[in-house]
Amino acid sequence: MVDLIRTHAAPLRRTCRRLLRDDVDADDAIQETFLNALRGLSSFRGDARLSTWLHRIAINVCLARLRRARPQAWTMDADHEDDALASLLPRYHHDGHRIGPLPTWSTPLDELAQRRELCERVRRMVESLPEPHRTVIVLRDFEELSTEETAELLGVRVNAVKTRLHRARQVLRTMLEHELHREELG
Repeated sequence: MVDLIRTHAAPLRRTCRRLLRDDVDADDAIQETFLNALRGLSSFRGDARLSTWLHRIAINVCLARLRRARPQAWTMDADHEDDALASLLPRYHHDGHRIGPLPTWSTPLDELAQRRELCERVRRMVESLPEPHRTVIVLRDFEELSTEETAELLGVRVNAVKTRLHRARQVLRTMLEHELHREELG
């Protein structure tokens, strides 16, 4: 068990920290994760990698903690977007064309992406997303898990992960665009 903890604790802690946004809560979640893994080791069938199985346990622990801490954040129906989130998504005509112009960037995106400040802004914006969308962004873009692994960890279909990820990225882009536009004006 010690080797298991040494091998997997750091990546699991990183995931828990990103989901829970608190070091102490993340450490508690890691302890709970390994206790749950120890209790359920006999049920591990080997269908998935051990790291995937442990991530699934850790994410379930984190999601349960988030539900207990902020139950109102989990009242959003997964099939219906929160009004605030939906207001940031682009709108489309019935024929599929976007309503309004595509956003323009006054500074090339690759130059912006290199700035440390931009990375911190994006992290703060990710933290402000509703839990289902934030969780998908963390797993796919920060943890670099595949869509299939993310779906397996969250216990949802691959299409649900793709939809949430696409919407979350659109919202993040809009949020960033608004913030950069305010700076240009100010």
